Amino acid sequence: MTHHHTVPDASPALLKRCADTIRMLSVEAIETANSGHPGAPMGMADLATVLWTRYLRHDPRDPAWMDRDRLVLSAGHASMLLYSLLHLGGFDVSMDDLKAFRQWGSSTAGHPEYGHLPGVEVTTGPLGQGFAHAVGMAIARERLHAGLAGGDFHPISHRIFTLMGDGCMMEGVTQEAASLAGHLGLENLIAIYDDNKISIDGPTSLAFSDDTAARFRAMGWHTLACDGHDYAAVGAALEEAVAVTGRPCLILARTTIGCGAPNKCDQSGIHGAPLGRDELAATREALGWDLPPFTVPGDVQSYFSACAEAKRADRADWDAAFAAWRTDREMARRWDAHVLQAEPADLRDALLAAVADAKGATRQLSNKVLRAATEKMPWIMGGSADLTPSNGTMFANGAFGDPAAEVPKAGAYLSYGVREHAMGAIAHGLTLHGPARGSSATFLVFADYMRPPMRLAALMGVPTIFKFTHDSIFLGEDGPTHQPVEHLASLRVIPGMEVIRPADNLETAMAWYRALQRKDGPVTLSFTRQGVPNLPRPEGWDPDEVLKGGYVVHGRDAGAPDLVLIATGSEVGLAMDAAALLEAAGHSVRVVSMPCQELFDAQDAAWRDAVIPPGHPRRVSIEAGVTCGWRPYVGDSGLSIGIDGFGASAPAEILAEKYGLVPDAVVARINTHFSL
Repeated sequence: MTHHHTVPDASPALLKRCADTIRMLSVEAIETANSGHPGAPMGMADLATVLWTRYLRHDPRDPAWMDRDRLVLSAGHASMLLYSLLHLGGFDVSMDDLKAFRQWGSSTAGHPEYGHLPGVEVTTGPLGQGFAHAVGMAIARERLHAGLAGGDFHPISHRIFTLMGDGCMMEGVTQEAASLAGHLGLENLIAIYDDNKISIDGPTSLAFSDDTAARFRAMGWHTLACDGHDYAAVGAALEEAVAVTGRPCLILARTTIGCGAPNKCDQSGIHGAPLGRDELAATREALGWDLPPFTVPGDVQSYFSACAEAKRADRADWDAAFAAWRTDREMARRWDAHVLQAEPADLRDALLAAVADAKGATRQLSNKVLRAATEKMPWIMGGSADLTPSNGTMFANGAFGDPAAEVPKAGAYLSYGVREHAMGAIAHGLTLHGPARGSSATFLVFADYMRPPMRLAALMGVPTIFKFTHDSIFLGEDGPTHQPVEHLASLRVIPGMEVIRPADNLETAMAWYRALQRKDGPVTLSFTRQGVPNLPRPEGWDPDEVLKGGYVVHGRDAGAPDLVLIATGSEVGLAMDAAALLEAAGHSVRVVSMPCQELFDAQDAAWRDAVIPPGHPRRVSIEAGVTCGWRPYVGDSGLSIGIDGFGASAPAEILAEKYGLVPDAVVARINTHFSL
């Protein structure tokens, strides 16, 4: 279904004037900032004009409208292209915003940043990430479409467009994401490749000679090519693309980087540097542009305004049809269940009940909690890399893309395959599209493959859930290549990321509860391979203490303790055993479980001081990983017990003994360090 029937016609001359307006706004903003990337906005201006005016369906007055088409600028360095389109299209992006490009406090950042401007769907810049996020958006769209089918009207009929460049095509994350998109037949995903054959170092032939069309066809994509400066050819390609069914589409648009700059076009130097005064003047002359800087010609503004009015009329038609569709109670129930995301009042109790009497590895406990959560919250979507039996991630709501299902794309569980690079971005794309709550799962050691999208999730402040299992050397015989040592510490230093490593059944339930409750940023959940004991809790213990990040699990009422042991995850049980030995030797010991440093640091001083007495001379941290990051909690005179090296291949119980993570060895180190 196309959505451009009400858009007014435009002559090639008017379309060129629109494209030249985008070119000039872009280069003028970059020149004013003395920083930026003019080549891509100038090269993509023609195809972007046709896409924006005739094919993109949106409402500038309501940028969050659920059925809008999404446009992801994967080539984020071309940010001025997007900012110019948003300004011309009637979004809340002023000319002053364009003039303040790349300046302190400006909403027009060097690369598009989600939440800074309406119409920016994803923070982009790391190449290939935008494309992979768009794949996640397309998956979320497909599931929502499948879940809401019924009647003559469908409230979800939008498409996902992404603009990508040569760098996106070279990055491995694109290959992974494209492979999954083709496998799943994401028919509403349309990628437009700005094929200008120029990179920063020179011609792309220096390092890139793929037959890109053949590569994508082999992955199940429909491919077509066009001249990216021929308005009729671009329109014909888009018309064919939106009509494709059963598979995603790639348009290879041949363009000239820096189109319009007579002396610098088709050269690598125009990729990432302002034109300069002389070339800017030459460009004005070549384009016949005699208007003052930052001027939009009246006929261009009139055309964009007419297009915006047509899009608003389409939106009004949608609103009327949606209101009629919702009069069907079943359709209204489905919409509310998928879109409104009202948290069940009994969610916390249901998650705790799921593991109330359960024991085992926290990865297994996690799966019980996750199943309970997905039964109550159908908008949770995601899955695992090819490790589902190991990390326990199967959902309660069926598999997405299951050909045997009555509605193949109505399921919530996603088999990402062995694609961790793309998995994180796709999971985050699910969340960004909405109303899905995206998640992923793999072994903790493979967080190395997922760091770019995890960082972007934190940067955007979006609550995607990243689940990891096999979270220490105690995964055992697979050895140091699979044994995470530095990973918890490395994830904790990402600003805005909450890393939760629960110790037992109840902490696991509350960890998931926090992850599902958080709205302003991502959560990393870290679970064990090996079994852990359920902790004895003091009288009147409130599970909400887990949400404070750290709490006293033993020795709360013992007065001023001789020793404070602080531990996470599977090492809380070890701390409890060590405390028993120390108490048998006559020492009073407090054990603190600290499942989440970030939550603990966010508490007021009264809580933090009540849990870990400030300035206490004998504080010990115990975690089966690098000790980096524990000094703020143990102090300069404290002791951090961990593994500041790599693991080894052996059974878990042997590793515990060899690395000193058994009660006797912990006590011996404490005695030596504090001369007890």
